[in-house]
Amino acid sequence: MHPLPHRYDVLARGGPTGNLSVEAANLPSLAVTAPAQFGGPGNVWSPEDLLVASVASCFILTFDTLAELSHLPWIEIVCPTEATLEMADGKRRFTRFFLRPALKLPKGADSRKAEQLMHKAEERCLITASLSSSVSLSASIEFADEPAS
Repeated sequence: MHPLPHRYDVLARGGPTGNLSVEAANLPSLAVTAPAQFGGPGNVWSPEDLLVASVASCFILTFDTLAELSHLPWIEIVCPTEATLEMADGKRRFTRFFLRPALKLPKGADSRKAEQLMHKAEERCLITASLSSSVSLSASIEFADEPAS
């Protein structure tokens, strides 16, 4: 890891109609527009979708780092994430994120350690730590047929 502070530069551009373009150095550009709930077409990433995707992917990447440091083998994690946008304190804002990760472990892996690491990942995810909404986690773990290596 590079020493802190880290800086992230993104460029968003658009006109009065159509999609926006979001760009960053060395990354593919993304089309972005309003979500269907705000009159968008519903088939293009929205800032709301990107925020929820950031929460889910940050959780998984944080879990991966913790699992590696703890020598926990794992096969796959799928993390459906639900976010609630509502009026709070007179503003529209996300008030809750609910992560439901499903983790697949190799046979013989330590499921208790895996569960502890998922809770640690939820606590240490820098994206959720930067938000003021509540974050909930409901994890499930399944074993694969092959033994842990």
